Amino acid sequence: MKKHCWLTLGLMVATVAVAQNNSNSLPAIPSPVTSPAAESAAAPATATPKAVAPVKPKKPALAPAKIVKLKEPAVALVPGPAEVTVSNLIVRGQAGLKGEVVTHLFKGDAVTVLSQITLDKHAADEPAQWAKIACPTNTHVWVSAKYIDSTSKTVSAKKLNLRAGPGENYSVLGVIEHGTPVSEIITKGDWMEIEPPTGAGAFVAAMYLKPEAAAPVVANIAPPVEPVPTPTPTPTPVPEPQPIVTEQPNVPAPPVPPVPPAPVVETPAPVPSVLDMTVPPGPRIVTHEGVVRHVASPITPTEYELYDPATEVNVNFLYTTATNLDLSRYVGMRINVTGEEGLSARWPDIPILTIQKILVIDTNAVPKIIYRSPRQSQGR
Repeated sequence: MKKHCWLTLGLMVATVAVAQNNSNSLPAIPSPVTSPAAESAAAPATATPKAVAPVKPKKPALAPAKIVKLKEPAVALVPGPAEVTVSNLIVRGQAGLKGEVVTHLFKGDAVTVLSQITLDKHAADEPAQWAKIACPTNTHVWVSAKYIDSTSKTVSAKKLNLRAGPGENYSVLGVIEHGTPVSEIITKGDWMEIEPPTGAGAFVAAMYLKPEAAAPVVANIAPPVEPVPTPTPTPTPVPEPQPIVTEQPNVPAPPVPPVPPAPVVETPAPVPSVLDMTVPPGPRIVTHEGVVRHVASPITPTEYELYDPATEVNVNFLYTTATNLDLSRYVGMRINVTGEEGLSARWPDIPILTIQKILVIDTNAVPKIIYRSPRQSQGR
């Protein structure tokens, strides 16, 4: 009986406790997460994707430059006056685009044609027909000053070359003889600039010249000489018959009239019509001395040049076709270099020397600066 009482009491207490728990309010619903930090904490852990570097588009390969063949009309010039037909005509020291620029001519300028030549070998964009003209008055002509007498200003050598610049690497524009007087303009070191003398010649493209109409040639012909009529001899009167005598009288012979001289007719000198066709000059093999240095400029034809350290003036840009010749070894050295000198079609005013032989004179002429390209600098 007592045991049943305790069981009943316990059941009542449990029922009251359950009723109290059901009467309590439900727990508040948490607010939504708004902060990024809370979101990252609340969100399930996921793998973070790795950043992918953007792929740079490849630059399209540059198409090789297309060489357009020059349309050149046939030209036939004769020695004599001509006129420039273009607004700006370059006068060069040699026939061809490899000749250095010596001066400029403009439309309407008058020139004197000395001869015309045709190049056997020329580039597609290079004229084949060239006219040799007398050097205009504004041409820079140079001679070696040591062969000019300082007192009389005359040539002291047997023959002296006229050059297009102050150096032996410039083209020869002509030759003057011993004793020829010169008109000095300026002297730089061992070279003297003079006024262009008679006989100095340079070259222009023949298709840009127009021959001037020559004045009609008036022949110096003497007026015809009218023939002198031959005088009719006066008939000798026939004497009347005389008696026969033993001696015959001397009868004088009739006078003989003088024969008039034949008229002299002067024939005009023929106008020259044959062109002076000369053989185009061959390759120029020269030897120069100087110091080698690197040139980091995008507008120069090569990366290395030969220069004079005393004046800092460029002598030649060095170029080689040999794969086993490293010009960087010679930077800062004084060398004596021999090779073929010419001008690039892309840089017509810059002399380039294709190396054939190098002789080292001084290995430490100036401090050597080691050059590294931008690609080598990034790799270190």
